[in-house]
Amino acid sequence: MDKAYNHKDVEEKLYQMWEEKGFFKPEINPNGEPYTIILPPPNANGDLHFGHAMFVIEDILIRYHRMKGLAALWLPGTDHAGTETQFVFEKRLQSEGKSRFDFSREELYKMIWEYVSENRGGIENQLRRLGFSLDWSREKFTLDSDIVAIVKETFRKMNDDGLVYRDYRLVNYCTRDGTSFSDLEVLHEERVDPLYYVKYGPLVLATTRPETKFGDTAVAVNPNDTRYQKYIGQDIEIKTVLGKATIKVIADDYVDPEFGTGVVKMTPAHDFNDFEVGKRHNLEMKQVIGFDGKMNHYAGKFEGLYVKQARKAVVEEMQEKGLIEKIDEKYAHRVGVCYKCKTVLEPLPLEQWYIKVTPLIENAEKALDAEFVNIYPQSFEHTLRQWYAGLRDWNISRQNVWGIQIPVWYEVEDESKFAITFLDKEKQLQQGTLQYILQRGHSWEEILNGLQKVIADISATAVFEDQKKENKRYLPETDTFDTWFSSGQWPYVTLKTSKVGDFEKFYPTSVMETGYDILRAWVSRMLILGLYVANGKHVTEPTVLKQTVPFKDVVLHGLVNDPLGKKMSKSKGNVVNPLQVADEYGADAVRFALVYGTGLGNDQAMSYGKLDAAKKFANKVWNIARFIEMKKQENPGFTFASISLSELASENASDQEWIVKVGKLVEEINKHLDSYQFNLAAERLYEFVWHEFADKYIEDVKNRIDAQSFLLLSSLFMIQLKLLHPFMPFITEEISQKLGGDGSIMISEWPQIVSSKKK
Repeated sequence: MDKAYNHKDVEEKLYQMWEEKGFFKPEINPNGEPYTIILPPPNANGDLHFGHAMFVIEDILIRYHRMKGLAALWLPGTDHAGTETQFVFEKRLQSEGKSRFDFSREELYKMIWEYVSENRGGIENQLRRLGFSLDWSREKFTLDSDIVAIVKETFRKMNDDGLVYRDYRLVNYCTRDGTSFSDLEVLHEERVDPLYYVKYGPLVLATTRPETKFGDTAVAVNPNDTRYQKYIGQDIEIKTVLGKATIKVIADDYVDPEFGTGVVKMTPAHDFNDFEVGKRHNLEMKQVIGFDGKMNHYAGKFEGLYVKQARKAVVEEMQEKGLIEKIDEKYAHRVGVCYKCKTVLEPLPLEQWYIKVTPLIENAEKALDAEFVNIYPQSFEHTLRQWYAGLRDWNISRQNVWGIQIPVWYEVEDESKFAITFLDKEKQLQQGTLQYILQRGHSWEEILNGLQKVIADISATAVFEDQKKENKRYLPETDTFDTWFSSGQWPYVTLKTSKVGDFEKFYPTSVMETGYDILRAWVSRMLILGLYVANGKHVTEPTVLKQTVPFKDVVLHGLVNDPLGKKMSKSKGNVVNPLQVADEYGADAVRFALVYGTGLGNDQAMSYGKLDAAKKFANKVWNIARFIEMKKQENPGFTFASISLSELASENASDQEWIVKVGKLVEEINKHLDSYQFNLAAERLYEFVWHEFADKYIEDVKNRIDAQSFLLLSSLFMIQLKLLHPFMPFITEEISQKLGGDGSIMISEWPQIVSSKKK
């Protein structure tokens, strides 16, 4: 053996050997009890980041259960990540001086597909580089045709079961990315903005958004506010920057008398609360901001200005006309922004598809109550239940080109509703609809031919492909599914479309391991959708749920931050590439450092100190092996063998004591791994191997070594190598091969807990 362990000489070689021999497949233990983990699919739009290195937890579990004789399946895959991938690709186009508007829908989709295909291969190689023992023969992609078919089938079933519907309501809309988002994908930032006190005839009201006043269809007060009783139900005359107008005063309990003056303007087309008030009072909706983020014709001379520009211009003119009483420059409030580009989201009216979540949540809560699904750490179960309690119907429509197209068609009874009207030779359309249709990726040719709808018509009849009638014209739905709708079915669709019999054998899966930061976004949805698709019903009995939950245990790790404890971000320039670190320290050191010293569910700062310590630990293990090899070379009569604990015995009291100690170590590691305490297992192995076995036992035995003690020494060491293997697979395999181990340590038997005996 070389004097020092060089990870660069062994890692690629060993991984290739494991894969070629089929060791990653569950068939390696054909009679074993099934044990399944489905890899949380990385987004197929770029390189892995350090958070993905936490997949080491899943690899530890898979290697541990594989060695225990289970048919362990770790199924890999990637996610098309609709909005995120299109966002990344559009940034690439911008760097080339191009835009998504330069291409037809089909062209854009094809270009993104080619881009993703290039990246997916790179992601696979990165996962291999870190030693992850995934069964690549079963790899899946969320846009595989068989998966797409199931996702569409789920939507059809939910429609038949009355769980999906279309509605025209306000959505969180990013005017930069050109799509809506569900409530869950909205980031809320604390902002300090001016609060404007605006004169509305005899009343004064406070608002942060004077630019939306062109869409006001009422002002509201609290019905119990004695200051304004005489105005309720009355029309008041107001002055505006566009002239005089009249507006109605309504009373609604929503109004907080303590906010501002106790009077608020109602803009149902641009505020979620106002929208709900508007429905109660049958208020008109006037959309004054287009999907391009610009003011439309309702804004008069301010038409064409972006929102921020319009706000500044409107405020200046209102001040000139004496329509602003005062301005509070330091009003603190929360603002919703796009989680990708941080653009302030606009509440805009749009027809979308929604899922009724209440019946689905009932099943998930039953499964949690019956402990058919368990959350680790347990504190996160409360987080999940709280989110379920406040969940509103889920908007699953996205105005992206990249994704799974919602499989419905609209029967066009009155084609005039879909006609395109040009205002001038520059091809400008009313109410921002040009931007709306371009954001969906249509070419000018498609627009001019009128092949796609421009404005959603809620009265249009939606049908599926097999429901279309002859002599009728239909327009396809151009929205795609929210990515979480397809990835929310991931455990089900992957096993349904992998190898024959996989679903029957490996579902429900054993563990879903992922970061706690996507507990609500992904895990929660996998639970509600998994129960639905596996049952084919939306109401089930608890006894059925146990057999149809998508996973039995949810294991949540924390985030990996930069060395200063700050979240890694490309914009901050503090992203650390895990493969570069693996090149320097070795994949084993990276893996060990990520679990050592950090309990489940806790964040950690990437620590070069821990990496260095892990690398030194690997070298210590290597040096123990070199000592054993050296003694064998010095004494050709010594026999190296891997003997199980049940067969080990010695007349020497010290040796017998160490047999007992190693037996207790096995018991401890089993206990820690079975309870998902990976940090405790790693810490115990580190202390025992280095500071007990190496520092004490080897020092004791090296001065009295003979054939019997050598056999015991090498066997006890091999047991520790097996315990270390799930954490540090490369060095343990290399040592096992160097010392003449019987086959691969990866598929060797996990040490058994037995009582020691004397000979």
